Amino acid sequence: MERIQIDDVTLFRRGDKYEGALHITPHHIVFSYLPVPPAGSSPPSKAPRPKELWIAYPIISQCVLRPTPPASREESYIRIRCRDFTYFAFNFRTEPKARKAYDHIRANTCKIHRLDRLLAFTYQPKGPEGQINGWQIYDARREWKRLGISPKDTEKGWRISEINKDYKYSPTYPALLVVPTKVSDSTLRYAGPYRSRSRIPALVYRHPINNCSITRSSQPMPGIQGKRNPQDERLVSSIFNTNSGWRTSKAATPNPAGSSPDLSVVNLNEATANSSFTGVEDVESVDAGKATMDDLMESLDSEPDLGPKVYGAQQRNLIVDARPTVNAMAMQVVGLGSEKMEYYPGAQKAYLGIDNIHVMRKSLDTVIDALKDSDYTSLPPNQNILIKSGWLKHIGNILDGTELIARTIGIMHSHVLIHCSDGWDRTSQLSALSQICLDPYYRTLEGFIVLVEKDWLSFGHMFRHRSGFLSSDKWFQIENERIERKNDEQDGPSNPFENALRGARGLFNRKNESNDSLVGATEANGGELQTVTDVAPPADGAPKSTVTTIGAAEEHRVTKVNELSPVFHQFLDATYQLMHQYPNRFEFSERFLRRLLYHLYSCQYGTFLFDNEKERFESRAAQRTRSVWDYFLSRKQEFIDPEYDSTVDDSIRGKERIIFPKKGQVRWWAEVFGRQDKEMNIPIGPQPSFSSQTSNLSGMLNSPPNGRSTPVPRSGATSPIPRNSTSNAPNPVVEEPIVTGVETADQAEGAGTTVRAEPGRSSGLPGAAAFAQDLGQNLSQNLVAGIKNLGIATSSNNGDSRGASPVRARSKSPIGQVRQEMEVEMQ
Repeated sequence: MERIQIDDVTLFRRGDKYEGALHITPHHIVFSYLPVPPAGSSPPSKAPRPKELWIAYPIISQCVLRPTPPASREESYIRIRCRDFTYFAFNFRTEPKARKAYDHIRANTCKIHRLDRLLAFTYQPKGPEGQINGWQIYDARREWKRLGISPKDTEKGWRISEINKDYKYSPTYPALLVVPTKVSDSTLRYAGPYRSRSRIPALVYRHPINNCSITRSSQPMPGIQGKRNPQDERLVSSIFNTNSGWRTSKAATPNPAGSSPDLSVVNLNEATANSSFTGVEDVESVDAGKATMDDLMESLDSEPDLGPKVYGAQQRNLIVDARPTVNAMAMQVVGLGSEKMEYYPGAQKAYLGIDNIHVMRKSLDTVIDALKDSDYTSLPPNQNILIKSGWLKHIGNILDGTELIARTIGIMHSHVLIHCSDGWDRTSQLSALSQICLDPYYRTLEGFIVLVEKDWLSFGHMFRHRSGFLSSDKWFQIENERIERKNDEQDGPSNPFENALRGARGLFNRKNESNDSLVGATEANGGELQTVTDVAPPADGAPKSTVTTIGAAEEHRVTKVNELSPVFHQFLDATYQLMHQYPNRFEFSERFLRRLLYHLYSCQYGTFLFDNEKERFESRAAQRTRSVWDYFLSRKQEFIDPEYDSTVDDSIRGKERIIFPKKGQVRWWAEVFGRQDKEMNIPIGPQPSFSSQTSNLSGMLNSPPNGRSTPVPRSGATSPIPRNSTSNAPNPVVEEPIVTGVETADQAEGAGTTVRAEPGRSSGLPGAAAFAQDLGQNLSQNLVAGIKNLGIATSSNNGDSRGASPVRARSKSPIGQVRQEMEVEMQ
């Protein structure tokens, strides 16, 4: 690749000005400049050495060129916004120099089309980093053995299956899966097709004290016909029965957090009232089969009482569907859905109000908008825009879901199965954060690395799709051309009737030929079933390649902007929240999280370049690239918190094994946004107090009696009765109940469900066929009215249809409402 140098360039950053030269290299923009000596200082005896500022191309999220003609006497400039929230402006003496720099930056950023052309495939570190092999830090069998699972130890009820050793059973799952001992591989083969992409319920964590588990999966596929799968039901039942007759481990002496699970347990029989291990006071007081939303919310809101409890006296196994209730039920129309709890007796299901990837992306974009002038000015971010973003609310929702899961396992002595849609976004967040709360090992540097490798990399979070390493032409704009193009789009024809029909076709005319190829529509039509491939189609007339030996790194790919989302960023942000709330309980520092986020986008290492374990294996990532853990382990002391206390002792308050997120204490992670704490976490005056009571469930959720119509606020809208509002913390957030619906075998509560089951009925939920029929009737009955609301003139009008525009501005069609309700996690 060509290397060019452009002299007489001025850099602006946070209002500071630097004069120097811009170097455009194959993988970086490098700006070199001489530091300006402080005012009043004596001249240096030696010529100062130039400093350099490096910007990796994949970390660029926006690049705008503003050319100016010579007659204007203004300098042309390039403004660059990076995904680590740094902002730069480069001013050039002449317009041709600016265009030359812009064209080269654009070509090196979004015209490479293949992963193997990124820096990771040529980077060779020197010194101590070159002596470390971070690819070996995670070994699945070693981690399962640490959790007490091995071929020689079957008494815990789990075994390691190799059904996916060639990645044919489930291409997005790891090669080794831990499943109940009583479930054979033959049962797994029949259970696989019932779960999206064959991502069956599989173990990710076994609690060493009570043998309870965290398992994860994708959504089931009952569809509108309400299909069931006995093998899936048996698998889930076996998971929930793995600790039948289990006796809790005992260890009388405290141990450091890094010890093995067998050495870092407590004697539950001798635990004091100050211990985290408290449970149900009376075995007869709660019926596990008839828990309500109030019970879940109370267990989430309550703190351990000071009186003695009977730990593990009441089991309340839980299926967590991270999607809002309405979204999960609506997916039955396209052949997917959620568990029908009458087939999963002895458990309950909780729907969480965690928003989809589109909402999260837009939320972060709003935060960026509050910081967008950080190149030319040093002004603090706009607080109104920060609040409008809802970012802290989203982080708080994720932490609330984490707390529910951690309490269910650590206090209620119960199992939890987590899923969302395909089980690789919100599922990864909730699973990993819950393990951080439950196990001190994952709060060490080594343990956190193992956790990321296991729950994010091995279990198939789509890093490439969500991060967009190959960039996009949409991120590069020339200012005058952008204005002209925007005007052209505004003046172009728009047919709302065709848009509505297109939305209906996208919603109902989808084929679900297999669980590995769910082809969807655009984000505007829902976003739930979009294709997950980013392989660019062949050019017109070009023969299709028959080569099958190349890996994911060599395939020609494009970035789909509407599939990007800060899912992993949110996980790191939520981890930061826990670190801030428990400052001495984490071995690693805040800077470690910040640098990890940077290297997610730098593409200097191969760790995050692929979507799953299969792609990394086929592309030989471990042989062709370096691991990001090489960077951290070779500089370990730079990322260790000197105040870390590794003691784990449940008899001492503040040193318990389990930690729980603290409500109302979510704050801005100012450092990651390149700001000081005082700039973002500004105390706000007292907020109005709201009742946190959730007993009036039907009124709070506005659920209609029949449970089928769903005109309820989306997760993220203002709730009539917020659960918590904290005014003594910076930037207080009015929180909504994280649980939006609860189902058991004989009742259901929450949005989109009946509040109480009728006597004699096995389930309060409407049947899948009834739900689909009701939805279709609503659409057909209101289609004419919806068309009128769109402002389209009929043949009898004989006039211009523009006169109906006020109606169009006030109303939405039924198709639009359904599309809005179904805008859930994009796949």
